[in-house]
Amino acid sequence: MSWSDCPDARVQSDAPRTPGVDLVIVPRTSDVGGLDVARALPSRQRRMVGPFVFLDQMGRGRFEAGSGLDVRPHPHIGLSTLTWLFEGALMHRDSLGSVQRIEPGAVNWMTAGRGVVHSERTPDDLREGASVLAGMQAWLALPESLETCEPEFRHYSTAAIPRAEDGGWVASVVIGEAFGVRSPVATPTDTVYVDLDLAAGARVAIEPVAEERALYLYAGALRVDGRLEPSGRLLVLAPGARIELEAEQGARVILLGGEPMDGPRYLWWNFVSSSTDRIRAAQADWAQGRFPPVPGDPERIPLPDLPGP
Repeated sequence: MSWSDCPDARVQSDAPRTPGVDLVIVPRTSDVGGLDVARALPSRQRRMVGPFVFLDQMGRGRFEAGSGLDVRPHPHIGLSTLTWLFEGALMHRDSLGSVQRIEPGAVNWMTAGRGVVHSERTPDDLREGASVLAGMQAWLALPESLETCEPEFRHYSTAAIPRAEDGGWVASVVIGEAFGVRSPVATPTDTVYVDLDLAAGARVAIEPVAEERALYLYAGALRVDGRLEPSGRLLVLAPGARIELEAEQGARVILLGGEPMDGPRYLWWNFVSSSTDRIRAAQADWAQGRFPPVPGDPERIPLPDLPGP
């Protein structure tokens, strides 16, 4: 998606923490097209967790009949996008000719590489009545060797995403390996992304399954190593720490992370790259109409007036 007007998250630096938590990041929320969007990454103190350079919570938003989310065609370079929904649906279209509806439990995985354009909109059938939308949007930086690879889009159905469960919790292993199961979603670096749904009283241990890890507390209050943490926080975990989670009334948590990136990344608007020159070239390409169009969706978001990378 294109969320250029949503500000960076901030670090809750004065909050007491357990030894297994290095940072508590409080997202900043903005209205984007009628949808509240809370940005957890990047923050000034933490730009990435593994390859995750960008993490947004979308909604929960409600749309009246005849309306919906409309993210017009916009470009990306140097990243992969992951869309993971809890409620509602989105229709994805891109310059590769992909047309794919996504619903909760399924994965849309788009690799921009040297450049791709896409849009995401509420499907027409949902606009016939009131609808809701809630989910997460993540961008993952590509390794430097793949930043200019050919763009690609892949969809994985809900049935393809494996789950593990035990003692009142269910884990959908969206990317990587955790809780004894492995996702079919292919990534260029070791990466993990798990959706944990905990019933009241459920307990689960978060093992050091990746060198860099964070927990996004989507819904419900959780005890993290005994300390009560509210929802709407990103907890960056200490390397190697084993964390115990306990849900008092039911909770939803995203575990994400991976190996450290092979160097810093610059993020400007919808572009991610290890090179500011590459970002400037992408700016010029979009401004001058050199990116490919999205078939069936002729609109476009203009290049914003933002400080340069």
